[in-house]
Amino acid sequence: MIKVGIGQDSHKFDFANKEKKLILGGIVFKDDPPLKANSDGDVVLHSITNAVSGITGINVLGQTADDMCIQGITDSSIYLKAALSSMLNCKINSLSISIECKKPNITPKIDAIKDNLAILLNMNKNDIGITATTGEELTEFGKGKGIHVFSCITVDII
Repeated sequence: MIKVGIGQDSHKFDFANKEKKLILGGIVFKDDPPLKANSDGDVVLHSITNAVSGITGINVLGQTADDMCIQGITDSSIYLKAALSSMLNCKINSLSISIECKKPNITPKIDAIKDNLAILLNMNKNDIGITATTGEELTEFGKGKGIHVFSCITVDII
């Protein structure tokens, strides 16, 4: 049996914050503004976490992640790991990610993001697809005010 999970997340940039780093898919983008969030704001990992929740029916982002933030846990990979711990008897076959933003330039870091995601998700890097678009600047994300991500995973129930 195959199941499909779809997740999305978006955050606006925090242009005033000079201390925090922009992190996408666990990879730091050094010269770009961070995202406004009580966590590290990694919209890629948040989107994947929501896609996993679509498989398991157990929401991690929200109360669980908020409780973790109160405890000082702001690393989004921990949220993803919490979601994955509920995905029993499943093997991820593929992951597709669509990122909408004007900045940063995602393309130079796609390979590094795929490497990191393959480790986090225990899957083959070649089964991860990442696309990025400005969406012709039709939304606030395409105009440079934040980042929006959709993710879709397919899993085999074993």
